[in-house]
Amino acid sequence: MTNDLRAPLKGIVIDPGHGGNDSGATSGNFQEKDFALEASLYMYDRFRDLGIPVALTRDSDITLSEPTRVNEILAPYGNTSDVLVISNHLNAGGSEGAEVIYALRNTDELAQLVLQEIGNEGQIMRKYYQLRDSEDPSQDAFAIMSDTENTTPLMIFYGFIDNPNDIQKIQENLIDYAEAVVRAVARYYGYSYVSPDGEKDNIYIVQSGDSLWSIARKFGTTVDAIKRLNNLTSNTLQVGQKLLLPTIEEELPEPDYITHTVVAGDTLYKLAATYNSSVDAIMKSNNLQSTVLSIGQVLRIPTSGEIETPPVEENVIYTVQKGDSLWAIAQRYGIRVDDIITANNLTSSNLSIGQKLIIPSTSTAPPTTTTYTVQKGDSLWSIAQKFGTTVSAIRNLNNLSSDTLSIGQQLKIPSSSTTPPTSTIYTIQKGDSLWSIAQKFGTTVSAIRSLNNLSSDILSIGQQLKIPK
Repeated sequence: MTNDLRAPLKGIVIDPGHGGNDSGATSGNFQEKDFALEASLYMYDRFRDLGIPVALTRDSDITLSEPTRVNEILAPYGNTSDVLVISNHLNAGGSEGAEVIYALRNTDELAQLVLQEIGNEGQIMRKYYQLRDSEDPSQDAFAIMSDTENTTPLMIFYGFIDNPNDIQKIQENLIDYAEAVVRAVARYYGYSYVSPDGEKDNIYIVQSGDSLWSIARKFGTTVDAIKRLNNLTSNTLQVGQKLLLPTIEEELPEPDYITHTVVAGDTLYKLAATYNSSVDAIMKSNNLQSTVLSIGQVLRIPTSGEIETPPVEENVIYTVQKGDSLWAIAQRYGIRVDDIITANNLTSSNLSIGQKLIIPSTSTAPPTTTTYTVQKGDSLWSIAQKFGTTVSAIRNLNNLSSDTLSIGQQLKIPSSSTTPPTSTIYTIQKGDSLWSIAQKFGTTVSAIRSLNNLSSDILSIGQQLKIPK
């Protein structure tokens, strides 16, 4: 969050998702459209109370076609970046927690702040992210984003309608979650926020010579309290910057967890080691079903009381699985290939299934990236093979929502000081098949097929194939 005073909004358009014949996600007697309308009507009244121009795409249970909804969004204030669009929704799929989607043309600051404020009301924070169209990755997946072109839209999913824990929280706390969005928006755009109980924000303007420590001492609070209230990630201040200050009654207690936003290279093991927690504790706190993380995902890291965590060991032992390579294992743990080689005194990169490897807790050098321009015939798999990395590593580093690539598209490729493994050339002999070649070189048929862009398994004597190492 940037705490400078922004130009006032031209207006906010609140869009209650679905409506009429379109019920949205359902579970038993619960319908997404009803919760969306309830939250939207509340927000509409609150923004008016704060003196912020606001409009609704619908104020009753009516059906809106996609083009009509877009027209209703653009009608009140036009199609400019100082028009904020808030589209309210519930999710489905059995998971738990809130998510915020923001447009490809916008930064993540407001989405992050909205999700954080909802989390402050007790809801699990899943992630804030962008979603690309599967057929045209240059476009947003949703029409209210792609067809409004210049506005600043957010799609807010307050929870999962088909999760018993979430539906109970939504029934009990939906208005609190909606108020959290109002609070985030007002503070982000520099409007004076007043709570429904009449409590005003305590705002301080940074002066020359100020520091967080001196401000905290002056107002009888703590540096951590100021940083949490303002979502600050560093202690750097700017003259004229606006800071929210907790009052004595509102002094923020030390939480039993901290929040971490996932960046490239993060793994659950690495985060557990960094924060003196455990992988199981982080997974339980965030209701994670797998260890896969997404860039921009917001995690709660338990620090005390909530979950008893064992001491973190300096190193872990990893058992080599079928298909593993040193590069893939290094990517999984966020370290370099050289670190694994050194820790295990390896003389080659060949691995054996069942082999035990020491995984050092830290890397001797930070991972770097290289940029690759997509060529005709490329796929994520072939690019991963070319650079000795994994599809998931490339997908996460580039925040891709699908495996569709466009010629000329630029991708960040994770790399290290170790030269990525290259392929070897094999000439087809009589009696060869893709299966026998894969067995001979310890790889897979699909890996050979992808690396050579083969459309069939038919081979010709004398044909040359690239074999991944």
